[in-house]
Amino acid sequence: MAAGGFAGRAAGLFGATRGPLFAFMAMGVLWGSFAAIVPGTKAMLGVDDAAWGLLLLCSASGGIVAMLAAPRIGARLGGWGVPVATGFLALAFALPGHMAAVWAFGAAMVFVGLGSGMLDVLMNARVSAIESERRLHLMNLNHGFYSLAYAAGAGATGLARSAGAGPAEVFTVAAALIGLMALATIEPGGRLGRLRPRPGAAAARLGLLPVLGGLVIFVAFLAENAAEVWSALHIERSLGGSPGQGSSGPALLGLTMAAGRLAGQAVVQRVPEARLLTGGLLLAAAGAALAALATVPVVAQAGFVVLGLGVSVVAPVAFALVGRLATEETRARAIARASVLGYLGFFVGPPALGALAEVFGLRASFLAIAGLLVLSLPLVALLLRGR
Repeated sequence: MAAGGFAGRAAGLFGATRGPLFAFMAMGVLWGSFAAIVPGTKAMLGVDDAAWGLLLLCSASGGIVAMLAAPRIGARLGGWGVPVATGFLALAFALPGHMAAVWAFGAAMVFVGLGSGMLDVLMNARVSAIESERRLHLMNLNHGFYSLAYAAGAGATGLARSAGAGPAEVFTVAAALIGLMALATIEPGGRLGRLRPRPGAAAARLGLLPVLGGLVIFVAFLAENAAEVWSALHIERSLGGSPGQGSSGPALLGLTMAAGRLAGQAVVQRVPEARLLTGGLLLAAAGAALAALATVPVVAQAGFVVLGLGVSVVAPVAFALVGRLATEETRARAIARASVLGYLGFFVGPPALGALAEVFGLRASFLAIAGLLVLSLPLVALLLRGR
């Protein structure tokens, strides 16, 4: 009876969030594949760490522009916003692996950033709308499946690299899979919530809530994506690991983040949110420091496991807090604003670490992440009273 009840509850959760769940998975496949093919892509382009960091700014610039435009575009597309953004992302991701010229690769990554930034805002707004409608906790579930898909993408890419596949094959196959997932995001009557103020009405003030929530998400995503993008290089170059060991860095990170987020789906209903956020930040800082100080690949892999477990709950809980503490009128706009600020960390983290690594090395870069995670702890208390 208990097993049947659990299965019924699980089916209800998946049914409630099916559309955005596939969007999160599409995003995970994209960035997992991208992270694991970084060494091969850098070799194809013949660039150093600093130049690679600048190339990552191309996707960052596209992402920031798309996030700023997402509320307006999402308001026009309505329930088609998530499927359209996922489909655009699939088309964009098919390009970079075929661009051996540095300028062409950078231009292709602008389009990847545009699709990723748009989808980030819209899929989180859709989940927040479902949470409000159904009185369910769904952020951890969706972000958990992002991490599962990320780990699957990274792991499959590692196997493909070991078999001799290069960037062209990896990007193309991943793009095709994302395209199929775009079809699964279509849901009848799916709404995004009020992404813009009512016509003719004074805009309700958002206050500090989305800013503080966005800053917490910023730190979490900076640590997460910087580790995703640079972990393979750290293991292979700093510690002399093989391509398979290098690809295991982002794969393990994704798996442990998935485990943490799926566990967080149940834990968030029993543990105070402040304690979850504080504990997650401290654990992630310890993992980043362990990876930085590692002398052999297995210790760095353990560090990325700890980092993934800690950071896994931070962004989903912060997103859920912003949605819960906002009013019905401001909820979707607050989520959109927090997404814009938070996902700056997702885009800015890898280039910033690239610049730091060029001067001080990757060990110093991961130590900097550990320090930033610790310094962000006061934001948690401010967020809980930041309405």
